[in-house]
Parts: sequence; C-alpha cells; structure tokens
Amino acid sequence: MRVNKKYSCLPAEEKGIHIINIRAIEDIGYDQHESTLLNSLSKNPDADCKYGLYFRDGKRKVDYILVYHYKKSSAVKTLTRRVHHNDSSARSTKQDQPLPGKGVQLEMGESEPHVDYHEDDKRFRREEYEGNLVEAGLELERDEDMYQINQTHGLLKKINSVIQKITEPIQPKVAEHKPQTVKRLSYPFSREKQHLFDLSDRDSFFDSKTRSTIVYEILKRTTCTKAKYSMGITSLLANGVYSAAYPLHDGDYEGENVEPNDRKLLCEEWASYGVFYKYQPIDLVRKYFGEKIGLYFAWLGVYTQMLIPASIVGIIVFLYGCATVDENIPSMEMCDQRNNITMCPLCDRTCSYWKMSSACATARASHLFDNPATVFFSVFMALWAATFMEHWKRKQMRLNYRWDLTGFEEEEEAVKDHPRAEYEAKVLEKSLRKEHKHKETDKEKLTWKDRFPAYLTNFVGIIFMVGLTFAIVFGVIIYRISTAAALAISSTPSGRSSVRVTVTATAVIINLVVIIILDEVYGCIARWLTQIEVPKTDKNFEERLIFKAFLLKFVNAYTPIFYVAFFKGRFVGRPGDYVYIFHSFRMEECAPGGCLMELCIQLSIIMLGKQLIQNNLFEIGIPKMKKFIRYMKLKRRRSLDHEEHMKKKQRYEVDYNLEPFAGLTPEYMEMIIQFGFVTLFVASFPLAPLFALLNNIIEIRLDAKKFVTELRRPVAVRAKDIGIWYNILRGIGKLAVIINAFVISFTSDFIPRLVYLYMYSENGTMHGFVNHTLSSFNVSDFQAGTAPNDPMDLGYEVQICRYKDYREPPWSENKYDISKDFWAVLAARLAFVIVFQNLVMFMSDFVDWIIPDIPKDISQQIHKEKVLMVEVFMREEQGKLQMLETWKDKDKKKGENCNNHSPRLSRSHSGSLSSCHSYPLDV
Repeated sequence: MRVNKKYSCLPAEEKGIHIINIRAIEDIGYDQHESTLLNSLSKNPDADCKYGLYFRDGKRKVDYILVYHYKKSSAVKTLTRRVHHNDSSARSTKQDQPLPGKGVQLEMGESEPHVDYHEDDKRFRREEYEGNLVEAGLELERDEDMYQINQTHGLLKKINSVIQKITEPIQPKVAEHKPQTVKRLSYPFSREKQHLFDLSDRDSFFDSKTRSTIVYEILKRTTCTKAKYSMGITSLLANGVYSAAYPLHDGDYEGENVEPNDRKLLCEEWASYGVFYKYQPIDLVRKYFGEKIGLYFAWLGVYTQMLIPASIVGIIVFLYGCATVDENIPSMEMCDQRNNITMCPLCDRTCSYWKMSSACATARASHLFDNPATVFFSVFMALWAATFMEHWKRKQMRLNYRWDLTGFEEEEEAVKDHPRAEYEAKVLEKSLRKEHKHKETDKEKLTWKDRFPAYLTNFVGIIFMVGLTFAIVFGVIIYRISTAAALAISSTPSGRSSVRVTVTATAVIINLVVIIILDEVYGCIARWLTQIEVPKTDKNFEERLIFKAFLLKFVNAYTPIFYVAFFKGRFVGRPGDYVYIFHSFRMEECAPGGCLMELCIQLSIIMLGKQLIQNNLFEIGIPKMKKFIRYMKLKRRRSLDHEEHMKKKQRYEVDYNLEPFAGLTPEYMEMIIQFGFVTLFVASFPLAPLFALLNNIIEIRLDAKKFVTELRRPVAVRAKDIGIWYNILRGIGKLAVIINAFVISFTSDFIPRLVYLYMYSENGTMHGFVNHTLSSFNVSDFQAGTAPNDPMDLGYEVQICRYKDYREPPWSENKYDISKDFWAVLAARLAFVIVFQNLVMFMSDFVDWIIPDIPKDISQQIHKEKVLMVEVFMREEQGKLQMLETWKDKDKKKGENCNNHSPRLSRSHSGSLSSCHSYPLDV
C-alpha cells in the first residue's frame, strides 16, 4: 500500500487539473525506486500507462478519478488523483515526502505563495480523506499533467432455432447475444467464502464496472473529520473540496489504432444510427454501465417493440376511415349544398351567418378519426397497455435471473444508502445551533418541524405553477376567440371557411412553444423544490424529484388537450343567451362535426413538436454546441502551448472534458409523457403509436450515442426494476381507460349517432342525423347589439338560423329549453362510460391475472439454482467436518506418542507449532 505521486515541473498555465487515480493494491509492499524521479524527467513517464487507463507501472488498472482545483498565486490549478481498489487488507504507510530537485511537491514547495484560509481548509480535508482512503485499502497516484480549458426440447426447440436463424441478421455482433446453454452458478462475493470462487485471474475477476462501484462505496464510507463532522466523497464534492469524481471509460471509441474494448464495441453495435434495425446488446450495456441503466434501455426496447403492433392496428383504423369517408352519410349531408342550412354567427356583430356546407372539409376530415373503428382501437390500446406492463414484468424477471439479481433486495441497498451531503450539512448546522445554546443533545436528525418551511414552499410553489399553466391556457383561449372574430370579418368566402383551421393551428403552435419553455423551467423548479426539502438519501431525493417533475410536466403538456377534449363547446350557451368570458368575448364553440378533429390537430402538433424539438434537436444540438465551444477554446489555446496540445491526451483528461452524468430522470420523463400521448387520447389520434415508434427508433440510438460518446462514465448502480416509473405507467394506463371512455362519449359523435340510429331514424339509416342535432333560432330574439352588422351577407334575409344543440324550437311553448333528446343522449353517454370503463378494466385485470409475472422456466431455474447452492454449502460443511475429524485423530495419536516419550513441541502437518496436548477446534 502506498501513495505514489509524480513530481514534475508544471508549466505556467492559468488553469490546470489534478487527478487522483484510485486503484486496488495487488502487490503489497511495493517500494518506489529511486530512479522513478529520474525516469519521469528523462522520458515519457506515461509510456506504460496506456494514456491514463493504468498506473505508471502499466500493470495496475485505474478504477476511479478524483479531481480538485487549487489556487497558486493567480493561477487556478485543477488536479486529479487515480484510485485503485484492493481486495486484500491494507497496511498503513507514510504519506508523500518532498523529493529534492525541481520536482518538489507543489503543496509543500517553499516558493509557493500563501493561499487563503478556504484553500488551506480544503487541502487539509483532502489530506485527511486521502490518508483514510489509504488505510481503507486504496492506492492513490497523483498526476499533474492535465490542464483544464474551462434451454428447451422438442417442437419448441425447433421453433426457437428457426427464430434464431431468422433474427440473426438483426442481432448485434457481441458475445452476449450468442445462445448460452450453460449458466454459471452465482453467489454474492464474500471474503469469508472466497475459497469458493475462481481467483486465478484477479485482474479480470471483477470487471471495470464492478471495480468502480466498489471504489465508489469506499469513497462514500471513508470520512474526513476536519470540518467537525463526517464527510464522504459526496460531501467533499458538494463543498468544493473536489470538483469531480468519476470512473474512466474503457478507452477510445474511434480511430484506426484503438485497442478493442467494450466502449468501442458499444459504439459500433449499439450507438450508431446504421444499426437501428438491430436488437440492443443489453447484456453488454449492463456490463459497461450497470444494471440501472441497462434496465432503462431494456424497458425502452420492450416499449418500442410493443409499439409495432399498436402502430399496425392504428394504421388499419386510419385507412378504414379513409376508405369509408365517401360512404359517411352525416358528412355527405353536411357537404350537400342543396340542404341550404344557414348557421348562426360565430361571434357578435362582426360575424355574419354562414352555410354549413362551408365546413365540408372539416366534417370529412373528422370522419378519419371519428368512426366506429376508433372505439375498437381504444379498447385495443387499453388491453395493449396491460399486455405491455405484463410483458415488461416477465422481461424484467428474465433479466434479473440472467444478471444474478434474483437475490438482490432493496433492503440491502437501503442499508448502503448514505445521507446526502446537503442533509449532513443541515444536520451540522442544527447541531452547531444547539451547541451554541449549551444544550446536550443526542445524535441530531431533521424532523418535520425543520422541514415545514420547505413543505409549505413546495405546496405554494406547485399550486402557483399549476395556476400559471391554467392562466397561459386561458390566455391562448382569449387569443383563439379574438383571432376568430378578427378573421371572420374577412369578406372572402375562402378566408371565412379556413378560420377554424387557421385559429386552431396557430393556437396549437403557441401552446407548443409555451410547453417546451415551461418544461425546462418546471424541471429546474422541481429540482430546487426538492433540494430545499433536504431529503436524507439519494433514493428519497430521486423519488420526490420524479413526483414533482412529473406532476408539473403532466399538467403542462396535457392541459391544452384536456381543454379541447372536455371543455371547449360545453359552456357556450345559445344564440340570444351566450356565455361571455369578458364583455364581448363569447366562449368557443365546436365545429359542426364536433371537436374531435381539433383535438386531433392539438394532440398531433404537440406530440410531434415535443419529440422533434425537445427530445431530438435539443439532445443532439446542445451537446454538439457545447462540444464545439470546447473545441474553439482548445483551438485558441494551441497557439499558446502548441506542444502541450499536440501530445495525446490522457484518458482521464478526455473524460474530464465530457458532460457529467445527470441521471435517468430526464430520459424516463420524456418517454412517460410520450406514453401518455399514445394511450390517453388515442381515440382521437390512431396514428400516435406510429409516430412514437418512429421517434423511439431514433431515440434509442440517440441516447446510446450520448451515453457512449458525450457523457462521463456513470457509477454503476444495481437495481432489479425501474422503480417508481412502473407505478406511474400503471397509473397512466388506468387513467387512459377513463379518459378514452369520456372522449368517445362526450367529444365524438359516436353516441349521438347510435342514439339517432336506434331511436329516431325512420328508415334505420343515418339520413337526417345532421338536421336532428341542430336546433333552430329566430333571429328576432338576438339580444340588443349582438345581431350581425351585415344580415344580408349571404344575399338573402335570414329569419331562422341553426346551431348545434338539443333545444326546443322557437315556435314551441318552452322555446329554447333543453329537449328530451338531450337527456336521452346524455343517458346513453353516461351508460357507455360506465360499461366501457368496467368492461375494459375487467379485461385488463384478466390479462394481468392470466399472464404470470415470473415465466415458468425462470422460476424452475431459480429453484434449481437454490438447490444446487444448498448442495455446494452442504459439501463445504462436510469437508470442514471431515478435516476436523482428521485433525482430531492426528492430535490423538500425537497424545499417545507423548505418553510414551517426554513432552515436547512438534510441528503439525499444517506447518504451525502446537502442543502435544492441544486440540484446535477452530477451522
């Protein structure tokens, strides 16, 4: 165990980097040769370290990187230290000693000017922390050369072999996707049972992902007490003692002379748009990034695969609408100019009467999404969501078995979960306050009283953000009303006929821009609100952040759609008695064909816009822009230090310039919002699964490329499921059934058509349906000042105009009152909601019940492994007992020999000294 530091002269740079390279000690008792300093000054000391992947001896692999900044006169240096983990026990050694010559240790150099108190405090913390790391069994090496720039049988076996041959072209060319007929018996590694493991090759026993995870656990548990309280690596990072901590990538991913590594293989077979048609190498992703990230990409792959049948059915439903549009009697009646149906004005004074035939295009387009097939598609998508969840649970169980996670419990992980740095700082602040008051207290912790101001801020903040979203939607409604009134003044018939489409399209674009902006704002606000709560653990922090962010983004994305689906046209009133928002602005009305077409336009533009702009352009453009800025800074820097920038960069220096890993919450969030678009309002937009499928094909490779090439390698985290996201998905699936039931009942004309067909149709057809849904109004009953300014706009005087509602005619005794037809249709709507919801819920629960969560073959294999593991431990115990009996027999014979001879010490066969009369019982 040692601390090996390289001492060399640093050029007079404005900024630098200090890297701590952490690595396990494999050759305990290693002595640093006196020639190290001379070699480092006479030749390239990194010749054997393979550009930062190994220590300078070229044998010990770097497991982790710690980075910190320090000030030296006006220059801000950033330094790093490599860390390596050792499985064997460590012995303490002396810390760095200053060496003679020009390579004197920087922090102990006599020529170094005095730094301020804060820098001294950080340095003392680092010294203590690194000393504790050494005692914990880690080996550190400092580097100062980096500069910062700112199996089945029978028929099933034959079927599987045929499927393997068919799918072979779309399988990635990695070893993990080769058919495996043998699975090694696995058991969590333990020092006490290490004799059961094959330790012939210690370097490859743990892969790089596992080694970095072990080191990260040690870094979190090792404490620094210079600041009066325990500080692990998370606290040291939060307090600026270190500026970064990250494991290294396995190597470069591009270039002709790049050695083969997992990162390069992932880049070629996974993070490339050219292999979009192939399956993902999930096992290799898990091996390189850990189980948590592997499960995300596995879930994304399953979700994308399940979108294929949904897209096919959606296309069939859309084509059915296209094929039957010319046979749809209601739309034909609306387009028939011979009917000469005169409609009431859409606004007061400035709007005139209009012909229903002018809305022909809207009526025909509505049939594409409002036909009997959409009801079937809604039922299908509800069952699809239930099947998708069950399929994922089974896939997740298979991955748990394959990745040896069947024995992994969340309780074990919770024990390892350490308090966050912010929580420790808050506890320290509370302790210091009580010490100042001379109170004797036990170990402090934050209570609800300490968090009450944060809880109150969270409640008020969330209510304010939801209110802001509603206010913006209300503002867009005002825009729609005023713009429609302004465009209606147009004297050209073509301009009047396109008013609805123009207003709807422009309003949706405004909504889209606002949604994208507020999404970014709400993400930052949700993180701030979670931070002021000061959750104790990272798991609690992540769950609370997810809940707040999902709530705000869900309201932000779906509020405009909910308005069009359930509120637009519901509270309009009637001619002569309209409902006004302000003095002259009436509530919006739906088109004669219903609001479903407008709902389709709203949903499609918001969904496609979010996917294209926010999910793809932002994810591609922002990292590229940051990379370009760093490149321009490097280009300007080369003129100052050409030699420094011409040499090949160390691995840790290249990785330091990458973006830090910010977690999986943004990745999950955009997919969950998309899942809502696919399921919640699918009755109005059957092509939603198709556009989601096309987006996800790109999204998988885009995320993969980002993880492999743009981000620092994240610390591998073990997980056996996708956590709280599964519950959110189930909630959206249940909510989708209810929403689609109401969309079909109240937004579309499906129920009114059924009621007319079976109760009011004279010949059993849909002829006369349009006239049945329209009520009459006598223009003499207009309120004063609300009648059209140009009543002769159509070329004739209008006495009776029509409007969409079920009300008594003006010649009735109870004129303009709600008619019996309205109550009949309302009863049918509510009955459909109840029947649809309960039927689909029952079918979904039936699918959930009939499909087992754990595949039968996996449960059998798990049981078999448990039996084999018991046999292994039984054989181990039997071997111990036999060894114990053998030693007892040997000691008994020695005792008999001692009775015949003088007592003396004899050496046992094991090589240890023992007395003739001693009987060792410990094995």
